[in-house]
Amino acid sequence: MQFREATQADVDRFFEITRAAIETLGAEPYDDRQVSAWKSGVDPALYPIEGSDTHSLVAETDGHVIGLGWMKPEADGYFTSDIDGEITGMYVHPSAAGKGVGTQLLDELEQSVQDASVDSLGLWASLNAVPFYKKHGYETVTEQTLEYDKGIEVPVEEMKKRLD
Repeated sequence: MQFREATQADVDRFFEITRAAIETLGAEPYDDRQVSAWKSGVDPALYPIEGSDTHSLVAETDGHVIGLGWMKPEADGYFTSDIDGEITGMYVHPSAAGKGVGTQLLDELEQSVQDASVDSLGLWASLNAVPFYKKHGYETVTEQTLEYDKGIEVPVEEMKKRLD
């Protein structure tokens, strides 16, 4: 598996992987309405591939993108905890889930900011991803709710980690 900076050419694959992960991996903790609302909220315009304040990576194997992640060294203001940067999104294609792709992708994202004086990272984790992040040193700060069309609410957990 190799990692590289994402390019605009990756956006369609990001979209496909995100929707597949939500549909397959998000189906356990959420009901059908929540999964549908979450999935319909995914739009290719949400991926800030070439934004100057965002670092986007893809995980590839045999030339195929199987995972993606993006982060910001400066966190947005919607976090309740005091953090420096944020993991904005991270998804692994269901066919590659459980094979270490997410772990390696998270390690790469965390390493990318350690030289930028980022001492802590925050994220909003879907309920199916909470055990993964806890395994990698993230702690739950509080519960949050994402609201989608028609008032459908999707609970998530705000989490944070101090980087060493």
